[in-house]
Parts: sequence; structure tokens; C-alpha cells
Amino acid sequence: MPRYVFLCVDCKKEFEKWMHMDELGRVEVVCPHCGSKKVEQAVATFSAVTSKKS
Repeated sequence: MPRYVFLCVDCKKEFEKWMHMDELGRVEVVCPHCGSKKVEQAVATFSAVTSKKS
């Protein structure tokens, strides 16, 4: 399940939420800090762990 990073427009705090990819466009995301529904998806980095050595 992917991790998405959001930024609250009202309190300016960043938070993350784990959700299925199909939930991203249809589930309302609420800021856990202030309860605002005015959130924007932020840019997030990721890394992959593999068994191959580079």
C-alpha cells in the first residue's frame, strides 16, 4: 500500500497517509492536526530495496 504525503492549506503542516491507489481520488483526506479538508498532495520521495547489488 503506497504512502502519500499531504500538506494542509490551513495549518501548513505536512502529514502522511497510507491508502490504496484507487482511494486517492475518491476518499476525502482530512488533516489530523486541525481537521481541515483543505489539503494538497505533496511531492514525496521513495526508495526501493532489491536483492541485486549495484
